[in-house]
Order: sequence, then structure tokens, then C-alpha cells
Amino acid sequence: MNIALIAHDRKKKTMVNLTTAYKRILKSHTLYATGTTGHRIMEATGLDVHCFKSGPLGGDQQIGALISENKMDLIIFLRDPLASQPHEPDVNALIRLSDVYEVPLATNVGTAEALIRGLAAGFLDFREIVKEELDKPLSSY
Repeated sequence: MNIALIAHDRKKKTMVNLTTAYKRILKSHTLYATGTTGHRIMEATGLDVHCFKSGPLGGDQQIGALISENKMDLIIFLRDPLASQPHEPDVNALIRLSDVYEVPLATNVGTAEALIRGLAAGFLDFREIVKEELDKPLSSY
């Protein structure tokens, strides 16, 4: 599965801790991340992560583009609810796209942990069905 990892500044350490704890599960998936988050994850865990630009420079939108192309299966976006973000419209657009394309999204570490553990147990296999449905031409609906 394709997994996006995004963390606001005050949540990057939490993201590194999460990916370190679940390295065994995450290593068998394709990981994507916004700039600094991805580099910190790679440095701490040795996991292979495709890094986009940082969020404020368009990284959120790059991940959003993959969602809209039905190429992202899970998003872990550790948001800082107490800090104003200059790119808040991009953040909201990413969350909206996740809903439109039925991509599981965690915005806190508790939900992220449940999704990762569910991923390992096969509880997110419905994404394969969703992908097939969304990839059908509109005339087949």
C-alpha cells in the first residue's frame, strides 16, 4: 500500500517515534512524506521514503494529487491543532480529498496507531476494492 506521512513541526518527533515503533510493519509498504518529515523518518529508521517538498512549499498538494489519482491508500497527518498554519487551505484540501476518495486518514497518533495495526492485520484490504471501483470508466456506473 502507498502511505503518506505528514507532520507539522511540533509533531515531527511524534511521527519519528511512531514510525520507529512500527518500522516492521511500514517497511513492507511504499512510503511518501513531505520534505523534512520524510528526511527525519529516514534518518531515524532507515526506512525508504519518497520525499516531496515541505508542506508549505507544495508538498501537501503533491500528496493531494496522488490521492486524486487514486494512488494513495493511507494518510497519517499528525496535525498541530494549537498552531495556526499558513498553508491551512492546503491542509483542508488534503483532508477533503481523503474523504472524497475514501482514503483512511489519521490526524493524531492514537488513530495512526490503530490504522497501522489494522493495516498489518489486513483490515484495510477494502482499499483494493475501492481502487477497482474508482478506476472504472464513468460509463460503467
